[in-house]
Amino acid sequence: MSAISSLRDLTYERQLTIRQRKGRVLEVIAFFSILLGIAILLTLLIDVFLDGLPWLHPRLFTEFPSRFPEKAGLRSALQGSIWLMVFTALMAIPIGVGAGIYLEEFAPKNRLTEFIEINIANLAGVPSIIYGLLGLGLFVRGLGLGRSLLAGALTMTLLVLPIIIVTTREAIRAVPRSIRLAALALGANEWETARDHVLAYSMPAILTGVILAMSRAIGETAPLITIGALTYIAFDLRGPLDIFTVLPIQIFNWVSLPQKDFQNLAAAGIIVLLALLLSMNAIAIWLRNRLFIRW
Repeated sequence: MSAISSLRDLTYERQLTIRQRKGRVLEVIAFFSILLGIAILLTLLIDVFLDGLPWLHPRLFTEFPSRFPEKAGLRSALQGSIWLMVFTALMAIPIGVGAGIYLEEFAPKNRLTEFIEINIANLAGVPSIIYGLLGLGLFVRGLGLGRSLLAGALTMTLLVLPIIIVTTREAIRAVPRSIRLAALALGANEWETARDHVLAYSMPAILTGVILAMSRAIGETAPLITIGALTYIAFDLRGPLDIFTVLPIQIFNWVSLPQKDFQNLAAAGIIVLLALLLSMNAIAIWLRNRLFIRW
C-alpha cells in the first residue's frame, strides 16, 4: 500500500508540475499578446497624429467640406455628430433604463418576459448594418422622415437600446436584496424602493453601460450610410428634419480620395472624433463618480 501511495503522490506531483508549466506558458503568451495589441494601437495613433496634427487649425472647425483641401473643414460633420448623440441619448437612455428597471423589478416571470429577455440579449449582438436596414424601412420610408437627423437618431437609438437594457438589468441585479427588504420594511412601496434605493445604488454601473453604448453609437457608419446620410453638407443644421452627415462618414469620404492632403485631413478628423469621444466619456465618468460619492 505504501508503494502504491508513493506512486500516486509522484504522479500527482508530475501532473501538478506540468500544469504549472502550462500556466506559465499561457501567462507569457497572454502578456505578449497584450503588448502586441498595445504596440499596434500606439503605432496607429502615432501615425494618425503625425499626419493630422499639422491640419488641426481653426479653419477645420469653421469651414464646410470642399473640393480643395486647404479650404475643407468639419463644421457640418461635427454639428451632425454632436446633435445625433444628443438626440440619441435623450431617447435611448430613458427608454433603456426604464425597460431595464421594469424587466428586473416589476415584470412577472413568465414565458412572455423570458422571450423578451432572450430577444433583447440577442439584439445586443446583431450587426449594426441590420439596424440600418430597419431604420431605412421603418423611419426613412415607413414614417416618411426621409434622410433626416431624426431618422438617424432613431436608428442609433434602436442600436444602443439592447446594450443599455442589458447593462441596466445587470446593475440592478447586483444590488443586494437586503436593500429592497429594508426599504419595504420601513413602509416604502415597490416603486419608491426601486426609485430611491435600487436605482440609486445601481446608477454608477448603469452609467458605465450608457458610456459603452454611446461610444459605440458615435463611431458607427454603416447604419447611417444605409439610411442615406450624405457625405457632403455645406450648411448648418437648423432642425431635426434636416439632412445631415457625421464625422465617421466625412472621414471615410476623405480617406477614399486619392490626394494625400485629403488623407491628412482624414487623420485630423480622426483626432477630432477621438477628442469628442474622450470628452463625452470623461463627462459621463465624472458624473458617475459624483453620483457614487453622493449615494
